[in-house]
Formats: sequence, structure tokens, C-alpha cells
Amino acid sequence: MPAVCHAIVTWPSHSTGYVACSRNVALHHARASSRVATCPPCHGALPPSASAPSEVTRTLTTMSTTVSVLGGVGLFLLGMSVMTSGLKALAGSKLRDTLRRMAATPLSGAFWGAFVTLLVQSSSATTMTTIGLVSAGLLTFAQGLGLVFGANVGTTGTGWLIALIGVRVSLTSAALPMIFVGALLKLLGRERWSAAGGALAGFALVLLGLTTLQQGMGGLAEQLQPADFPTVFGPGVSLWSSLWGVLALVALGLAMTAVMQSSTAAIAVTLSAHYAGAIGLDQACALIIGQNIGTATSSALAAIGASSTAKRLALAYVLFKVIAALIALVVFPLTTPLLVRASTSIDGVTLLAAYHTAYNVVGVALLLPLIDRFTQVVERILPERRSPLTRCLDPAALSTPLAAEEAVRRTVARALETTCSAIASALAAPTEAAGKVSVTAAQASDALRQAWEFMSEASGPPESKTEQERLTRTLHALDEASRVAEIAGEPGGLGAASSEPDDMRGTALCMKAMACAIRIAHHVGALPGDPHDESGHVPDLRADGVAIASAMSELQHNANALRELQRAHRTKVLASVAAGTVSANDATARVETLRRLEVLARHARLCAEYLVEGGV
Repeated sequence: MPAVCHAIVTWPSHSTGYVACSRNVALHHARASSRVATCPPCHGALPPSASAPSEVTRTLTTMSTTVSVLGGVGLFLLGMSVMTSGLKALAGSKLRDTLRRMAATPLSGAFWGAFVTLLVQSSSATTMTTIGLVSAGLLTFAQGLGLVFGANVGTTGTGWLIALIGVRVSLTSAALPMIFVGALLKLLGRERWSAAGGALAGFALVLLGLTTLQQGMGGLAEQLQPADFPTVFGPGVSLWSSLWGVLALVALGLAMTAVMQSSTAAIAVTLSAHYAGAIGLDQACALIIGQNIGTATSSALAAIGASSTAKRLALAYVLFKVIAALIALVVFPLTTPLLVRASTSIDGVTLLAAYHTAYNVVGVALLLPLIDRFTQVVERILPERRSPLTRCLDPAALSTPLAAEEAVRRTVARALETTCSAIASALAAPTEAAGKVSVTAAQASDALRQAWEFMSEASGPPESKTEQERLTRTLHALDEASRVAEIAGEPGGLGAASSEPDDMRGTALCMKAMACAIRIAHHVGALPGDPHDESGHVPDLRADGVAIASAMSELQHNANALRELQRAHRTKVLASVAAGTVSANDATARVETLRRLEVLARHARLCAEYLVEGGV
């Protein structure tokens, strides 16, 4: 070896170490032959004295390995975050539209949840969108649960990327140019080009992180061997020792995911460690079970202080992970020997990726047929405690413009239904229900005020012109409903009742208008799955053109008739004052009462029209 090659080698138990060669200032793998090591780049033999390890060298090697592993995980997490943001921006409104339209049944929801998650590489994106859609009433809880189950399967696609590419090929030379091109597109491009650049740069960072992680795991394999971890299976291993080993590795996997807050990153570490020979196949399977359970910790933490919908989905997610883990542990003694046997002909990393996917698929397949009962259990554990008027105003819906708009629309419908019901009751029984109108109007006004505040916190304007028009109509409905609640809550209530024929006719027309508005608002504000009839089915007037047209036509007829009556009534009553048949005070009270009724009917009609036109 040339004199310029200064080598210091550390020899672990398997006689493999590292040589620092000044020729290219890098670490080279070396194989010991007795007390002599060979430097592959230089093809020179090292003297025995150089082969003696030193404490400083061991420390430096450990530090280098640790930095590589941590740096690789960091690059991987950063790359996944950047890539997911870019893919979500590329998908745009298509992400939520696909989830909303394709989740007609839990089975189709599971399929499309897996497909969308595979595309955007983020189960969190799918889950948060689902929470918003369920909160807004666009999906039932069971449909949302199907999407979340599917997202668990879709997120395993990253494991296949790691198994087939990440740990096998060093893509540093390709990743760096991809980062450069992606960064340029991200910084200089607009809209979709910028999103595409972010996705490309993120993907390149993932590849770079996997390469760095692979290098670190290569060093870790020199210091750790499968024997250093709890034994799962093997000759002479007792049942209790095997059980303890599996549970210990499951706990370790759970802790890894809880610390990293990413099961994908934990899976990447496990696959890289197995590929480097640091852990065995059976041990990796136990780690994967724990890492899948650990994913639920982030959901559980995110649910603290969240809405009831988010808490329910988080609880369902945790229960799903626990049930799937119990199933995997029960069949562990059967599946692991099969995988070990198959590893003689199939690569172990590929088998682990397949095990990871099959683990989640089996859990989903077993729970999907029982999803209705599963949903009932979750809803009993976490009942709805929010006010019926503001139940849809879930902060999780703010990140999805369509869900935020629909949440406000349903809140307006419920507030209109409540206010109109109180008005109709007061008109039917003035002495009994008069005092309740102001209380109900105050509650409706507060709900509508919260709806205004909710809209002001939305993530941004709608992307399409159609959605912008729908949002405009919803805001008009919100304004009209606020006017109805404001007028109904004014001092003096609905005015003094009169037994005159025209006054009684005006009251009857207003009651009919309120009844029509109640029918429309009831169906617009009903959430999927609400038990409003014996069958538990919520009729949807938007799907019944005849019913909605009939209700709206009747409402318009009564409101217009009341307007004509109010004009004629005002002229007639004021003429009676001039003739001396009616006192000025009585005339003022009668005119003001009918004017209020006409204004209430008019604003209720406008609100109902905007609610129907703003339907999704």
C-alpha cells in the first residue's frame, strides 16, 4: 500500500471493519484475513498494527453511523412532507371530489381511500379531508370510516418503493439533479408547475434520505446483529421467551413510530436494517406490527381538543390498529415460519413490504363487513355533545373549501328551521309561545354569528367558478337567515294580534310560508344517517325535483300573496283612521304587525331559495 494511505481498522465480531484511506478521503469496507486487512480501492495489505482498534476509532465510527441514520431519517421525513404538499396541490379539488363522490359505500370508500392515499403519499391528507367531509354532512360516519380504512392500505405503498428501489440502488447521482430541477420549478413556476416542482424535489429528497439511511445501516450492521435483539423464533427458544421477544419488539416498533411521528419512516428504518443484516426477518415482522400500532398515537394526540367527529375517527383508527395488531399476533406463529421459508427464494425486504400490506388488508377485510356495528360502538363511546345548530361547524372542514361552505349551508338551514318553527308556534298560539320566539331567535343569531366567523377562517377562496358561485349563494342565505332571526328577536315580538279578517288572513299566509320554509330547511340541514323517520333514512329534496319545486312554489306563492295583502291592508287601515273608525294607535300596531310578517316571509323565502340553489 502506498505510504499516503493511512488506515485504521476496527474489527467487530464478524471481522468486518472500516479503513480510512487518504487517497480518496472516504470510508472503505475491508475484510480481515487473520491480522491483515486489505483496502479495496488501494488493493494493499495493512500492517498488523493498523488492524488494532482504538477507543477513539470506535467512538468516531459510532458517531458517523448515528449521524448517517438520523440524517437519512430526517431527509426522508422532509422529502415525504415536501412531496405530499406538492401532490396535494397538484390534485387540488379533485382529491376531495373523488373522496366525496366515490365513497357511496364503505367498500368503494376503502378502495378509493387506498388509491388516493397511494397517489398523494399521505394518509393524513386523506384522513383530514374525510373529517371535513363527514363534519359538513357530505359523508356519513360509516362512509368516512371506509375511507380511513382504505388510507391504511394505501400508505403501505411507500414500503414497496423502499423495498424495490430505496434499499437496492444508490440514487444519489440522480437525486441531486432532480432536487435542482424541482427547486427551480417550485421557485419560478406557477400553480401546477410549482406544485409539480415541489413533488419532484420531495421525491428526490426521499431517495437521497433512503441512500443516506442505507449507508448508515451498513455501519450499524457492523455493530448490531440479530442476536443483539430479543429472540423471536429459533432452536431451543421456549414459548415464553418467544412471546416476550415478540412483545418487546412490538413495543420497540411502537416507540419508534411515536418518536418519529411517521410509520413510513419507521418502516423505512426497519427495511433498511433488515437489508443490512442488523435484524432478522421474524424480528422485522414484529417491529412492523408495533409500528402500525404506533401510527395511532399521532391520531390520538391530534384528537385532543378536536371536534367530536375528529375524536370519533381517531378512536376508530386506534381501535382498528389494535384489532389488526391482535389478529397479526395471533397468527404470528403461523405466518413468520412461512415468510422465513419463502425468504430462500424471495428477497426478505420484498417479503416485509408484502407482509406490511397484507397486515392492513386483512384488518380492513375483517372489519368492513362489520362497519355499521363498529360505527355504533364508536358513537356510543363518544356521543355528540355539540349544539344541533352548530354541529357542522367543525374546524377540520376549514382546510377544504367545499366542506366549509357546506358546513355553513347546513348551519344556516338548521337556524332557519329553528327560527321559523318558533315563529309559526307563536302565530298559532300567541299567548303560550310568544316568549319563546326571542329566546329561539337569540340562539339562531348566535349560531349564524359563529357561521360568519367560521367562514372568515376558511383556508382560501374556492378554486373553480362553480364553487365560487355556490359560496356566494350560501353567503346570501346566511345574510337572509340573519335578518329573519334579527326581526323575530326584536322587542315586541311579532306584534299584537288582531281579529280583523285581513289581519287573520295575513297571519295564516305567514304561517303557511313558515311551514314551507321549515320543510325545505329541514331537508337541507339534515345530516346523512340522522334518524328523522322510522327507517332512519333522511329524504333528500335535492334528489326529488318535484318535491323541492312544489315546496318552493308554495312558499313563493304565500310570500307574494302576503306582500300584496300588506300593501292593500296598509292603505285600508290608514283610510279607516281618516274616517275615524280606527284609532291611530291601533292602526299603527296593525300596520306594523303585518309589515313584520311580510318581511319575515320575504326573507325566509329568499333564504330558502339560496339554500336550494347552493346545494352540492
